[in-house]
Amino acid sequence: MFKTRREIVFVILAGIFITNAVVAELIGGKLIQIGPFVMSIGILPWPIVFLTTDLINEYFGEKGVKKLSFITACLIAYAFLILFMAIVIPAAKGISPVNDEQFKAVFGQSMWIIVGSLIAFMASQLIDVWIFWFFKRRTGERKIWLRTTGSTVISQLFDSFIVLGIAFWLPGKIDFDTFISSGLTGYIFKLSVAVLLTPAIYAGHHLIKKYLDKDPEHEKSKHLNNGE
Repeated sequence: MFKTRREIVFVILAGIFITNAVVAELIGGKLIQIGPFVMSIGILPWPIVFLTTDLINEYFGEKGVKKLSFITACLIAYAFLILFMAIVIPAAKGISPVNDEQFKAVFGQSMWIIVGSLIAFMASQLIDVWIFWFFKRRTGERKIWLRTTGSTVISQLFDSFIVLGIAFWLPGKIDFDTFISSGLTGYIFKLSVAVLLTPAIYAGHHLIKKYLDKDPEHEKSKHLNNGE
């Protein structure tokens, strides 16, 4: 590892991707209100997930994103397992600055939230990958904005409603009207951010391309990825 520039770029992008995906799931139980609209605070790190997903798609291919998504889903499940164990083990009474009730209130995600988060994450990632490559195979290296924004437009529509539906609406934590309004609010927010991130996508694409052009293994790997 770390013998080629390509490996370095992948590890950095994968690290950013995994960190933001895990953090988004951990903080997702908190709902915030913007005007009359309600949405999960877990939406905050997702723009970075969009950005890294598109860059990994661009330089490491369809299989690269799928493998990383499955690994991340397993790591999210592992994080929840550790949190469950941490909740079950009692705090030291009179010593711990955080008692059991406070800890559980912050990290005690219900099984519905865990299941909803994992299903929404995997569904949106697989949809995103498919749409990204659908456009790229038809446009080649042109129209980066189309495949990045287009994949986000569709995938995040599913993500926004799947996680809220499973985690909050089905268990009866929110009514149907709140479910629809919250899903639309989250979706519009993600879509707006995806559009605003378009210059960042182009900047990231330019910097990575410039960096990888000095790697002799890059051209060979690029042809393999495009052929997948």
